[in-house]
Amino acid sequence: MLQIACRVLMLLLAGTMTVAAAEPRPRDDMKKDFVRPAGVPYPADNPYETHKVNLGQMLFFEPRLSGSKWISCASCHNPGLSWGDGLARGIGTDMKTLGRRSPTILNMAWANLVMWDGRKTSLEDQAFGPVTSPAEMNGTIEEAVARIGAIGAYQAEFKTVFGDEGVSARTIPLVLATYERSIVSGEAPFDRWIAGDQTAISDDAKRGFDLFTGKARCTGCHTSWNFTDNGFHDIGLPDTDIGRGEWLKVESMQHAFKTPTLRDADRRGPYMHDGSLGTLADVVDHYDRGGLMRPSLSNMMQPLHLSGTEKQDLLAFLGTLTGNNAPVTVPVLPNPQAARN
Repeated sequence: MLQIACRVLMLLLAGTMTVAAAEPRPRDDMKKDFVRPAGVPYPADNPYETHKVNLGQMLFFEPRLSGSKWISCASCHNPGLSWGDGLARGIGTDMKTLGRRSPTILNMAWANLVMWDGRKTSLEDQAFGPVTSPAEMNGTIEEAVARIGAIGAYQAEFKTVFGDEGVSARTIPLVLATYERSIVSGEAPFDRWIAGDQTAISDDAKRGFDLFTGKARCTGCHTSWNFTDNGFHDIGLPDTDIGRGEWLKVESMQHAFKTPTLRDADRRGPYMHDGSLGTLADVVDHYDRGGLMRPSLSNMMQPLHLSGTEKQDLLAFLGTLTGNNAPVTVPVLPNPQAARN
């Protein structure tokens, strides 16, 4: 028996024996993997509360969190640009170009590690990151707390939610994270299709779904209703940025970056962590080629040999993931003079 097992292993390694591929799952069965969740998850130590959402929205658009008093979270995460900035790479303090593209914060309630390289463990942990980064908002936690805490309207709202603690280095991240979790993509034609409306998407988009879940191998990383595994992968872009590899020093994480959601993807080009691919067609072409070969390249990255028609079908499918999102109202921020009147 041992001799037979060894012979089989030798044949497999030599490439002279093949193993039958698993039967592809039927389309209707695959669709079950992408059903939208019923609600938004909030952590037990920072539960949903309306006042927190409202406060978080105000602070998200609040430039006084930055050292210069003119950069806000919304400067890089604009709701009109699918919560990005439409630039290949972000712009920070003194109008200097940053090293990476501003990622969307859409559907971050379902994320675990955040940032392109996963260096933050939660939205709460991430909240002061851009504020205190010299390259981004160039502020300090102490300065941000003092400025917000000196404004009467903020004092009153924070006291309503947090009692005597009020505005603090702990409560500002809590309200920002609560607001960010409320930013969820709206229902898309794809959602109506998997719910049973066969007319919700076109035939070419349906073929694109079959490619997405089959030959094109997209579901190796873009899984579930949010079309991301929340993992980190090297997809073979010719860039010296090692991404997750800076924080997790193993070979597979070199040049690895977080898998972004594909929800509303056609609203936020250019693409990738470095903004190097201008259109979704360019993205499809990159995956079709298989990426730059190197030791850390994901084993999911292999040449796909898609035809022109197949590429168009994939693009048609990606277009069905764009939701009907409600307009975002920019909040009226309190006048700092009001505390002195």
